[in-house]
Amino acid sequence: FYQLTGILLLLALSLIFAKGGKILVIPQDGSHWLSMRPVVEKLQQNRHEVVVVVPSTSLYMKPKEPPNYTVKLYPIPYTEEHLAVVLKSFVNAHSVEQSVLNVIITMYQSILEISRFFFTSCKSLLHNEDMMKYLRKSKFDVVFTDPIQMCGMLIAEYLSVPSVCFLRGFPCGMDFEATQCPSPPSYVPRLFLNNSDSMTFAQRVKNVLVSMLEFVYCKPIFTQFEELAYEIIQKKVTATDLLSHGSVWLMRYDFVFEFPRPVMPNM
Repeated sequence: FYQLTGILLLLALSLIFAKGGKILVIPQDGSHWLSMRPVVEKLQQNRHEVVVVVPSTSLYMKPKEPPNYTVKLYPIPYTEEHLAVVLKSFVNAHSVEQSVLNVIITMYQSILEISRFFFTSCKSLLHNEDMMKYLRKSKFDVVFTDPIQMCGMLIAEYLSVPSVCFLRGFPCGMDFEATQCPSPPSYVPRLFLNNSDSMTFAQRVKNVLVSMLEFVYCKPIFTQFEELAYEIIQKKVTATDLLSHGSVWLMRYDFVFEFPRPVMPNM
C-alpha cells in the first residue's frame, strides 16, 4: 500500500512541476490549418508555450477571437482577395473531370501558381529582420510545421532545432523518400492514376512511367525554395534533404482508408 501511494505521489508531483516546452508553429493556410489548429490549442492547454507565425494575408489563420496561444504576424505583398482567387483555382483544378494528361497539365499549372504565392510568403518571413531576430532570441525547443510549404523545415534548419511534421501527404512521394520508406513504383500507386494497391500489369507499367516523370514534375516547384535555403543557411540542400531532417512525422491518415504500406518508426 505504502509503495503504491509513494509512486502515485511521485507521479502527481511530476505533473505539477513539469515544465512545458517552447514550440514555434509554422502552419499552412486553408484546410491544412483547420486540421492543425486543434493540435496547437491542445499543446497550449498542456502547458507548452506556443507561438504561431502567420502572414498578414491569410484565409483562416488569423483568429476572430483572442487565442490561448501567441500569434506573430509578418507582412506579405498580397491581398486576401488575390489569395482567395489562387486557392479557388487550385481547388477547381483538382475537381474537374479530365483525361489523365489534362489533369496533369492543369494541376501542374495550378501548383506552380500557388507555390509561387507560398514562396513569396516564406521569403517575406525570412527577409523580415525583426521577426528573424525574435525567432533567434526566443530559443525554441521545436518547430511544429506543415512541411508542404517547406518554410517551417527551412526555419528549423536555420534555428538548429528539431522539427515535427504534420501532413496529409506530399507531391511526388517526397515524404516516402525523405523518411526512407520503401515505395516501389510497381506496387505503390502514383498520383493522378487512381490505381489501388492491386494493379494489373498494364497499370503497373503506367505507374512506373508516371513515377519517372515525378522528378521533372516536382523539381521546378521546389527549386526556388532550395535557392532560398542556400541564401539563408549558406549550404546547398535539396527539398528532400530538408524534409529528411524531420524528427517526427504526424500523418493525417486514417489507415482504414489507405492501402497497406510500410511506415518508419518516427511516423
